[in-house]
Amino acid sequence: GQSSLTSLAPLEAVLFDIDGTLCDSDPLHYYAFCEMLLEIGFNGGVPISEEFFIETVDGKHNDDLALLVNDKEAMFRRLAVEQLKPLNGLDKVRKWIENHGLKRAAVTKAPRANAELMISILVLSYFFDVVIIGGECEHVKPHPDPYLKGLEALKASKDHTFVGKKIARKSQHC
Repeated sequence: GQSSLTSLAPLEAVLFDIDGTLCDSDPLHYYAFCEMLLEIGFNGGVPISEEFFIETVDGKHNDDLALLVNDKEAMFRRLAVEQLKPLNGLDKVRKWIENHGLKRAAVTKAPRANAELMISILVLSYFFDVVIIGGECEHVKPHPDPYLKGLEALKASKDHTFVGKKIARKSQHC
């Protein structure tokens, strides 16, 4: 489970996921994937449901679908440039972290091209000390490898680091 901030005192670092934490990119992934499947006539040209996407595709490896991934990721990046928006509360969280001088890393399973583009669109390129790509680690999330690599890069203790997976959403209620 996620620790409360008080139990992490003195807080020295934060690790953020990108997708769903800094921005709501899932609908763009879904739309890009639907477009790719329609282009190749998958499912007889009938658009897939969001449930099908979540059960079959989202975050999973499928050999048949792997061939589409590069095209889908390129389409996702085109959509992101036009439509990606920060989650409400992100700016408030960013300012709080900067004001407290915390070290910070982005830890994501997104491909590097996607991660760097999203961070750039959100005007956070300067904000992160390091970006850890799960696919470049020995084990991907949810395995702790990427997080441990982030801690190591920041020279931070896990006992004084907050892992933000939904932090921007929570801050909407501050």
